[in-house]
Formats: sequence, structure tokens, C-alpha cells
Amino acid sequence: MNTYKVKFLPHERVVEVAEGDNLIKAAMEAGVHINASCGGEGVCGKCRVVIESGSVEGGLSEKLAKEDIDAGVRLACRSKVVEDLTVRIPVESSMSDKSALDIQRVPRKTARIMQMDFEQLKDQGLFVPPVEKKYLELPPPDAGENVPDVTRLVNVLRLKHDEHRLEFLLPVIRLIPDVIREQDFKVTVTLVRPVREDGGKTQVINIQPGDTTAMNYAIAVDIGTTTVYGELIDLGSGEILAREGDFNAQISFGEDIITRIVHAEKPGGLKKLHDLVTGTINKIIKSVIKQSGVDPENISTITLAGNTTMTQLLLEVNPRHIRRSPYVPASTFYPPIRARDIDLALGEHVTALVYPQISSYVGGDIVAGVMGSGLYRSEELTLFIDIGTNAEIVIGNRDWLVCAACSAGPAFEGGGITFGMRAAKGAIEDFSIDPETLEPMLLTHGNTKPVGICGSGLIIMVAQLFEAGVIDSGGQINKDLDNPRIRHKDNIYEYVVVWKESTGIDRDIVLTEIDIDNLIRAKGAIYSGSQTLLDEVGLGIDQISRIVLSGGFGSYIDLEKAMTIGLLPEIEPEKVTFIGNGSLMGARMSALTNRIRRDVGQVVQKMTNFELSETNSYMDHYMAALFLPHTDINLFPRLRDRMKARRGGAAA
Repeated sequence: MNTYKVKFLPHERVVEVAEGDNLIKAAMEAGVHINASCGGEGVCGKCRVVIESGSVEGGLSEKLAKEDIDAGVRLACRSKVVEDLTVRIPVESSMSDKSALDIQRVPRKTARIMQMDFEQLKDQGLFVPPVEKKYLELPPPDAGENVPDVTRLVNVLRLKHDEHRLEFLLPVIRLIPDVIREQDFKVTVTLVRPVREDGGKTQVINIQPGDTTAMNYAIAVDIGTTTVYGELIDLGSGEILAREGDFNAQISFGEDIITRIVHAEKPGGLKKLHDLVTGTINKIIKSVIKQSGVDPENISTITLAGNTTMTQLLLEVNPRHIRRSPYVPASTFYPPIRARDIDLALGEHVTALVYPQISSYVGGDIVAGVMGSGLYRSEELTLFIDIGTNAEIVIGNRDWLVCAACSAGPAFEGGGITFGMRAAKGAIEDFSIDPETLEPMLLTHGNTKPVGICGSGLIIMVAQLFEAGVIDSGGQINKDLDNPRIRHKDNIYEYVVVWKESTGIDRDIVLTEIDIDNLIRAKGAIYSGSQTLLDEVGLGIDQISRIVLSGGFGSYIDLEKAMTIGLLPEIEPEKVTFIGNGSLMGARMSALTNRIRRDVGQVVQKMTNFELSETNSYMDHYMAALFLPHTDINLFPRLRDRMKARRGGAAA
């Protein structure tokens, strides 16, 4: 993708952005404020800019008079960058005091996104799919050589492919007599590799007439508490041919795992929850098969990763003891399973591989993330955080690993926030504030009128309001500020993010002190969980080489803002990597390489789990983290220095 330079006057700021980015996003990247509150819809008309050199795509509006347009005036939120530009921001569109901008400016930095490189996988010798196809040309039987059909197959597999210790499943034996004769004794067999190189048998799970080795596919599935995602993968090229996601139908019986466990304990409850999640997975299977046009007969395996509760509900294993002290899961490891035996709509030959668990609250989804990210093979000390309603944390490297889970609450997914929502159309996902006028600049998902605030937008919003002095370290709104956006309503102080005439819901969108408190509690749980684990292994954050973020919105988090509120420890942004859906990445890796299946046993056995509720220092860390960013500002030296600069050198 092409990138272009945008220079903002009179601030003399230059930023490089991707082709097609709008000027509001470019201004945010540059730390330049433009009044804009309609989310990119173009209806408020406040984000007027003058294009002094270069040209933009769009930017016109009925809000602009003909003489404005002739003079190069455009609306920033509707202007797309298509070449190098020089843009002047008029006084009425910007802040009154340029020095305030210089103090507040912090470079926008998001996490480096880690992509799995298939060629790199092959170069590292890791590409050995657990399910492979072998083409065989068998000698036909005659009066002088009439060994059984299975023996004939075994002999060729041993001679031509050095395959030994073979096991034929009964459904395959039933197929063999007819299939091998269908195309004159030319067949393709599908083999499932043993987990251990030094033991176990290779299973023959399918046989097809002719050469179908070029058609070998797998499905990888992440079974989330809220959503389920799937991918169909070509095992020959490593290419993802289709993707699909859907809400986990179990939501109708509770949004969290505890309520689902309670329902599973009722008569018929376990079967019902199993049917709901398999129904969701089957919808995804049907969709990716339709998208890709793949013959279901050529799908050889499905790999699945989910938290401990989701895994046990999928397998119809009673989860009642997961929520009761001493919090014991039914099993750590599960053997390969016939997909049909757990009601998945795939061929009889398809093998289901399920990621193992660590504890009641650190499940296969986290193990999959650890495996997929390569943490377990790295020398670097790494802090791995999967951010969701329940946050899971792993610290370690290839020599040792410790883990824990903490309940962060639903704030990052929009829950418990007055106008909270998921990252859907109209969700405010980026925000900036003029520290003098307290006027906002914001962007929404889809550049439409705002209808709510998503998790990444909430983090940025609270951080900006804190640094601008609108809220204090305890999350309370500054009552001394005389500004129409700060008001007292229904006994609660709130900041008006968007006036109702600029929203898509005909109501003011506000951020209340209760919303801020809910965010502080959520971020406090994650930060204190990380600190507790570091304490337990005798490490400080300065000894961590990198942070790996997993979860739904990690790629959109402004890292400095996440550190400003104390969600993440203060670390150089360059050391932070985002892997997206770590559970799905690990499931995909498990389909592509048997090395993962062979290594995962050792990883699980050396991963030490800490129950934070039974770790004495956790509550102390949690109470200390219930401030912005923390009771000890010296843990965040970059923020401390910015706060001192803003206050003219006074102590933060």
C-alpha cells in the first residue's frame, strides 16, 4: 500500500499515512487537534481545513460555500489522502493555544502486528501437517500374489513412503475393497501422525480413488465464550481459503462462563449447551465450505481451541467443578476424536484435535496463543496478555512459563459502560481533546454518526481526559472546570462526548464517572495480575523483553494511552506485538504442523498456574492499581514527566 506525507500548518507537523486515510486520522497521528464531533459523517462542519498543496479525494459538503470550496477549504473527516499534502488548519478548527498542543502531543503507536509466514514455517522445518495424504499405485492381485487388500496397502506404504506402525480404522477397512479397484488400484490414503516421534501408531483414516494429494484441507476453530471463529486452510499451500465468525449460541443461557456452568448442572443442561455450540460451529463449517468450494470429502481434520469451560461443554464433559474450590478441570489433555463423535458436520474420517487445558481458568485458547505466537520457543522473556472479559496472563520463555487468569469484567467489550458497544458501525474508536476548549475530535467505525463507544475508543478517551485534567487519578471529573461539556445529571458527573444532534441515536453520548470507574477496575485487574505474576517469579517489568497482546481489539489500542491509564506496564512501544486472535492462530498452526502437537505436551507440563485469589499479594496490587495510572506514578516515568511539563514542573 502506498504511503504519503501530510504536513499540517501552522504546527509544522509532518506525518506519514496510508493511501485512503482521512485527514482526521492523519491529524490524530500527528498530534494535531481539529474540532470534529460527528464521527466522520460530515454533518457538523467543524473540521474545516485548507488544502494548500496537493489534492484530496472527497472533502466536499453542503456545509461549505462555493467560495470556500474555490479557496481549497475541505472537511477533514471526508477528505482521503491520495498524494503528499500540505494542510492549513484555520483558527476556528483548531485550538487557541499552540503551546498546549506541544505539551499534550504523544506519538501514536499501535502494536506491531504479527503475521504467520507460511514460507518461514517451511524454512524452519516446522511444516509437517499432522494429517497428510499419500498417493499409492498398488500392484493388482493375481493367482500367484493374493495377499489381503490391507496388507497390499501396508506393503506399499512401507516400501515407497517408509511408513511403519500403521493402524487402520474399521470404517476405512470397510471402504478399501471397492475403492482400490475403482481406478485400477490407484488410491490416496489419509494418515494421522502420532503425537510422539518415538512412539505411537500412524492411523489410516481415509482412502480415496485416484490422486487427491493436492486436495487436503483443514478447519481451524476458536471457540470463544461470546464468538466462534473458523478458517478453512489448504494444507498444501498454507493459504486460508475462507473465514467465518458467529456469535456463540450459548449466549442465550448467559454471557459468562459461570452462568453457563450453572445451567449445565441442571437436568439436560449440559446436552443443550453442547448442542448450541456445535450448532454454531456447524454453521461456520457450512459457510467456509460454501465460500471455498472445497469438497467436504477432502477435509481431513478440524482443530479446536477454547477456554476450559467451552472445551468441556463442547465435549459434553461436566464442568461443575471448574467454578468450585479447588477449581479442578476434568482433564488437561484430550485424545484425537472423530469429529462426528462430537456432532460436528464433517465426514466420518475427519479427526478433531482439541487443545489441552492448564487449569479451570487458563484453557486451550491461551495454550494455543502461546504456541501460535512462538513464545514457548523464544529466548526472550515475554509477557503474554489475552484481553477480554476474562484476562489470561502468561510470563516466561522456552525454559519456563507461569500463568494466571483474572476477571477483568466486560468494560473492554462495551459492557458496564453507559454507551458502551462492540466495535461495530458507529462506535467511537478514536478520540482527541483540545485541552483548552475541551472540544473533542473523534472517529467512528465506518465513519458514520456516533452511536456508542467501543473498548479501544474508551481507553483513548479516558487517557486523553486524564492528561487534559478533566478527570483526576481517582477517575473523578474536575468539578472546577466551567465548560458545557461537563455537567451534573442524575447525581452523576459526566463529560458530553457528542451532543445529540451529531449522534445517530438522538441522545447525548456521555462518559460518566461510573463508566470511568468500571474501566479502572477492569484495567486494574489486568495490571495487578501481571505484577503479581512478576513478583511470584522474582522479576521486574524492566526485565521483560517484549509484550504480546492477544484479543479482539489489541491492534487498535494506542499503546501510550493504554500505558497512560495503567492497563499495560510502561515499556517501549516497539517491544509490543499484537497477534490478533491467538486462539485461532494456534488452532491454525496445529493444523499446519505436527511440531505444535508434539511440543504442546511439554509446554503444558512446564506451565505453572497461579490462582490469583489465593495469592496474597494480588489484592494489594489490585488496590494500588485502582487509580490512573497507579498509586505510584514513578512506575510510569514517561507519563510522570509529561504531567510535570503540563503543570509547569510541579510534582504529578
